[in-house]
Amino acid sequence: MISTAQRDTIFALLLRFLAMCSAGIVCLICVFVGRESWMAFDAAVDPGERTFELSHLVTDEAWNPGGREFNLLPMVFGSLLATFGSAFVAAPLGIGVAVFLNYYAPKKLGWVVRRLVEVMAGVPSVVYGLWGLSVLVPLIASVSPIEQGQSLLAGILILAFMTIPTIIVASDAAIQAVPQQQINAAAALGLGTRATVWSIVLPTARLGLLSAVILQFARAIGETMAVLMVCGNIVKTPDSIFAPVRTLTSNIALEMGYADDHHRSILFLSGLVGLVIVAGLMFVANLFSKTRHSTS
Repeated sequence: MISTAQRDTIFALLLRFLAMCSAGIVCLICVFVGRESWMAFDAAVDPGERTFELSHLVTDEAWNPGGREFNLLPMVFGSLLATFGSAFVAAPLGIGVAVFLNYYAPKKLGWVVRRLVEVMAGVPSVVYGLWGLSVLVPLIASVSPIEQGQSLLAGILILAFMTIPTIIVASDAAIQAVPQQQINAAAALGLGTRATVWSIVLPTARLGLLSAVILQFARAIGETMAVLMVCGNIVKTPDSIFAPVRTLTSNIALEMGYADDHHRSILFLSGLVGLVIVAGLMFVANLFSKTRHSTS
């Protein structure tokens, strides 16, 4: 017979093994993308053509693979603007819905809304893209000063719609984790629901809510199909929210199918840039959460 302590030890070892496997898979992906990206520096070019240098990603005049020009800045700006814009829309809505479900919604209504959120989270991104292309883009075109529906604004809104379920689910879990003793103490002091939410629930759950926003960032910056369908896919730095943009992920999806060896390596390098951006955002968010936790 296996004792309880032995079962706990086996279970802990199994979890440790699975965690190591997950970390190993991520490392292998990074190594593969890095190796394919490094080939851009070693790829043979025709005589008379310049060799590729990392500075070309920001100093070239445009993105023109046929002319050996590889400026990624417009697509980096497009990705960041779409991601931060969607977070600005989705975070307040998602956290607000989570608060409503826990403190204002009737129990049956809360159950229905949670099931609908789960369905929204499972809808394929291409379906959101089709809806955005057929409904959202014409609506934006009707109010746009340049009569352009496929735009940064369309990308922001479609990413917000797609990532709201992620924020709602994570925020709901963070709010439910607030100790009931604190809620009871607020009630004993005579605080109403609004005061309890603002003074007790949200400050206590802030790290969990920050994690929800981080998950939203990761989902939004990596989205491809829906953004590709509604953003216009023109490589330029947008001068307004009604201007068309192209993101890093959309660029990879559009050009990987016909890219030659050197062009293909540059596309892998742009994917590596996206990984660095995500890692940087995660690092800043984790540093912020540790700072807030140490000062609380």
